[in-house]
Amino acid sequence: MQKTSLQYDEIISSCRDLFSKKLSDYGASFRVLRTPSLTDQIFIKVKSLRNFQTTGISKVGESEEENFIAIVNYAIIGLIQLEKGFADDFKQDTNEILNLYDHFANEAKELMLRKNHDYGEAWREMRISSITDLIFQKVLRTKQIEDNAGATLVSEGIDANYFDMLNYAVFCLIKLSEEQFEHKII
Repeated sequence: MQKTSLQYDEIISSCRDLFSKKLSDYGASFRVLRTPSLTDQIFIKVKSLRNFQTTGISKVGESEEENFIAIVNYAIIGLIQLEKGFADDFKQDTNEILNLYDHFANEAKELMLRKNHDYGEAWREMRISSITDLIFQKVLRTKQIEDNAGATLVSEGIDANYFDMLNYAVFCLIKLSEEQFEHKII
């Protein structure tokens, strides 16, 4: 599991780098989004992934990797919004936003390590398309919880679903990077 921990850190570092650059370009414009809007952003990305995985065609040109990175970042943004609520402007302290990003990325990693222990890294033997379907399922569950005003009877809440989507996307990014490495060797 040490390998997974290192790979996880590399993936999150790459996602954070893109997030930080967009934060510099746009400011914290995401702060005006309510969480259902973020869930719908993830919905768009996972639909694009499923379409590409089914047809092999992306007319927009977004790669699987780009879409999974977006899911990681949108899930973290969703967690930030759940914590802070949405704003009417996006004049936020960059350092505070990056600290929140790091906080939720670390929480996600801790959760991943606990689950990875219990499930014996089962994701390593799964297909990327199956993990994508699990993300899709989590998005649909989240939309249902949001439609129920956040209320659940026995299920985990919106935050737990964002954490799972984030971690599943990281798993896919690890698998994609391993596939790319194997192709370079061959």
